[in-house]
This record gives sequence, structure tokens and C-alpha cells, in this order.
Amino acid sequence: MTLERFEEQDFFACCGSTRFAKEMASAYPFTSLDDAISAARNIWFNKVDVNGWLEAFSAHPAIGQSPSSAHASHASAQWSKGEQSTALATSTASTLQELSDGNAQYRQKFGFVFLICASGRSTAEILAELKKRFQNRPIVEFEIAAQEQMKITELRLGKLFSTKSIAASTGNQYPTVSATKVEEDRVAVIGGHLKAAPNSSSDNVSQIPTRTRPPITTHILDVSRGCPAAGVEVRLEMWKGSQPRPMFDKIDIGGWIFLASSSTDADGRSGQLMSIVDDVNPGIYRISFNTGKYHPSGFFPFVSVVFEIKESQKKEHFHVPLLLSPFSFSTYRGS
Repeated sequence: MTLERFEEQDFFACCGSTRFAKEMASAYPFTSLDDAISAARNIWFNKVDVNGWLEAFSAHPAIGQSPSSAHASHASAQWSKGEQSTALATSTASTLQELSDGNAQYRQKFGFVFLICASGRSTAEILAELKKRFQNRPIVEFEIAAQEQMKITELRLGKLFSTKSIAASTGNQYPTVSATKVEEDRVAVIGGHLKAAPNSSSDNVSQIPTRTRPPITTHILDVSRGCPAAGVEVRLEMWKGSQPRPMFDKIDIGGWIFLASSSTDADGRSGQLMSIVDDVNPGIYRISFNTGKYHPSGFFPFVSVVFEIKESQKKEHFHVPLLLSPFSFSTYRGS
């Protein structure tokens, strides 16, 4: 049986660079989402030139604005709307005006749209990041924008692959994909495209915060419906019991300490579950999802995912998504 393949237009929706889309279509098929993301990073940073970067940047609407009519029916327009949902939900008329003014000043200084992976970020967070990055030298900011574009591309590849997987599970002829661990790749040097000036100061780079979002995040995809799961209650806890760690064969009442709770937005992403800090406290964490309320006739009254952050990982990001149906669920460590 011949499987329907991904087309250039699918990859163009993930990253609005013609060269990127052609290279990804040429590199297809991929054995997994991990494989696709690895190829995407290599193509974006090593094969797409500066013009391709600018083309991709121009495909994004300014934060707080709707996509242009040229992209109104495109999958990227819908994804962009979902990615900005938290920012729009936390905005006011004054903050939207401040964003609009800031976007205009940014474009005048740098020549391209202010680009940030907005998923799960409030208007206040985005404004703070805009003000910080506005102080950067253009060459530094161009590299940061390219990295943010890659983060957005990774998120959209995940959505693209999930959509195809759902189609396959319902009988359509699409390739199935298993969602596997996606390690966050922090690119330190963009080779081949830009060269810093010989006397460039490292001060501007050092002022860039190591985090622009909380260290622990999550989202929920309803694989039975092929869409994000909105309105699901989420709770984050940390283990502080009498034992150093929870044990499978021992009960420690009161061992879990409540940290925060939230509900997923229209894009399936939870609100902020903890503060934006450079170093997350090492330990055992638990994210619980009120799946029974979301799927009243489903098999799971709630789902809890327990994971450990080690001392050596305290500067890393931990995205713990849930892929949910009424009678099954899976999870993985994402980016």
C-alpha cells in the first residue's frame, strides 16, 4: 500500500521558508518526530541562507495581530492564532497598544518582525522580552530570532505529525509517527550565516535571560478528536515527604506539596505553573490532569505523571505533554 507523503506545503506551514520546505520534502521520509526535528535543525541552520530566514520571519504576524490575508486559509495562520492565545487572553487594550508600538519600533530598528515562541506566554512576559531584546545589536538579535523560529518550527512539526498520526489511526493512508523525546537544542553559534564583529562585546549576549518561560510546562492533545484539549484542569506538585523520594510500595500521606494549578487554553497549553527562574529546584514532580471532567465517560478519572529533575538538569526545560483519548494516554519529555 502506498502511503501519502508529506508535501512541501506541509513543511512550509511549519516554517515559511521556501528553501526549508523543499529541503524537508527532499529529506522525507522520517522515521519519527525526533528524526524530522533533527533534519529540520540541520536544514534551518546549515542550508537555509539569510534570505530564507527573512522569508520565514515575514510569514509571521506581529504578536497581537491577525495573520495577513495571504495566509488566512493556511494551516500556519491557525497555528499562529493558537500560539498567541495565552497572550491575547491576558491582554488589555493598553497592553495591546504597547505591543503594537513596540513591534513597530522593533521592525524599524531591525528590519523584521519581532519573533518569539509565544505558546503559553502572557502579554506581560512577551512585552518584557521585547523590551530586553530591543537593546540588542542587530547581529545578536538576528541570531535570537532564528532560534525562536526554530522553536516555533519544532512545535508545528509536532502538530503536523500528530495530525497525520491521528488520520492514520482512523484509517486514512498517512504514515504513523510515535511521539518520542525531543531534547531542547540551544544553538550557541549560527555557523556560516553571520559573523560577529571582531570587537563585539559579550555583554549584550550575557544580558539575554537563560529562560523566557517557566522551567516546567505542559499541553494536552485530544487524539480522539484530532485537536488540542481546552479547559482541562492541571495541577503541579512537588514531593516533600518523609522519604527522599516516593516509593512504589510505601504510602506517605501528605508527601506531595501543591505548587500551582491552571487550565489549558484553546491551544491545549496550560497557563503558567511556576515562576520563570534560571534554576529549577531538583526533585520529584507530579503533574495531574482532570481528565475525568474532560471525558466524563472515559476510563481515567484523572491522570498523573511523575518525573524527576536532577541537580545536573536544573537549568534545562521540561515540557511534559499528554496525548489523550477516552481509553488511553501517553506522554513524553518534549521541548
